[in-house]
Amino acid sequence: MSKVLVVKAHPFSEEYSRTMKVTNAFLKSYREHHPDDEIKEIHLYDITIPEIDRDLLEAWNKLNQKVPFYALSIEQQHKVTLFDSFTASFLEKDKVVIANPLWNLSVPTRLKAWIDTITVAGKTFKYTDQGSVGLLEGKKALHIQSSGSVYNGSDPASQYVKTLFTFLGFKDFQQLFVEGMDHFPERAEDIMEEAIKKAVEIGKTF
Repeated sequence: MSKVLVVKAHPFSEEYSRTMKVTNAFLKSYREHHPDDEIKEIHLYDITIPEIDRDLLEAWNKLNQKVPFYALSIEQQHKVTLFDSFTASFLEKDKVVIANPLWNLSVPTRLKAWIDTITVAGKTFKYTDQGSVGLLEGKKALHIQSSGSVYNGSDPASQYVKTLFTFLGFKDFQQLFVEGMDHFPERAEDIMEEAIKKAVEIGKTF
């Protein structure tokens, strides 16, 4: 049995979001073909994601100086605990699915904040004499991204996600792009239909 984390980085459901429509098609297929797997979905626009701010930076600095956790401010304790909970949840998963729209050539800000919680020295990567080394070999990731134009994986957002997961040690990294619906509105339905078919197929073997 595998543990799967699905990160939904869009404020809308599939009723309005093409990203979520394709992602849900993947999930339906995945559940049918992996009935024993444990799936956890997190909706980044329905929860609080701790951003790396002054509280967190000061708290980490104090903890590195051996200041006891209880000596931190209440706000710092809360943010450190919340940040660490996202890291721990990610570490225990075998497979990860990231689903987001391309916004202004980047990922949504809440996805960036979540990614910061999984990029942690000593836990998901380490520093060595030869450079940084990812610690998460053996895990699988799927990145689903929709965009109005066609980029074929050359956009900064998909490059960022791919680079980050490769940095963390992922060798099995797949991407599913849903592109061109706004640039080619007359083909929008066909583009979505093709993307859903691909999502269903990936769900069978992911």
